[in-house]
Amino acid sequence: MNIPNKLTIIRVIMVPLFVAAFLIDSISEWAALILFVAAGLTDMLDGMIARKYNMVTDFGKLMDPLADKLMVMAALVCFTYRGIVHPAVSIIILAREFLVTGLRMLATSSGRVIAADIWGKLKTVSQDVGIVVILAWQALEHASFAPVLKTASTVCIWVMTVLTVVSAVNYCARNIDVFKETK
Repeated sequence: MNIPNKLTIIRVIMVPLFVAAFLIDSISEWAALILFVAAGLTDMLDGMIARKYNMVTDFGKLMDPLADKLMVMAALVCFTYRGIVHPAVSIIILAREFLVTGLRMLATSSGRVIAADIWGKLKTVSQDVGIVVILAWQALEHASFAPVLKTASTVCIWVMTVLTVVSAVNYCARNIDVFKETK
């Protein structure tokens, strides 16, 4: 197993550690923040290594985006559990991920690849930034500037929700023919 794939597996292992760090009272939100940022850094690193040294594998193509989705969804479920994020936000984001992943699988069965576009990338960046801002707000909830982080968190939640919907509509509209091609 190559280094990028090992980094992806480490990211998957970080998911339950993140959940434990965020939800168990004796562990801090700081640990959750550090784990989420570390997962993001390993994601960037494994992609760079895989492309630079031609180590792209089928395992990596499948598991890399799955590891990312697992971490984002784990964070959103934790935030929903704590009442930080409304359940509708988590449902919208989860539904989009299933929809686009299903669309990609359907396209693949017809020999077609649906690559990420600018809206998908903006959605991903907004989710990652939003989660980091929310985690920072939770870790610094007693700081004097916590109200600013709370407001920034609310803005981030709205932005990532809107970009999630726009991205889903865009993927479906651009690839509507995939639905027509199936038997």
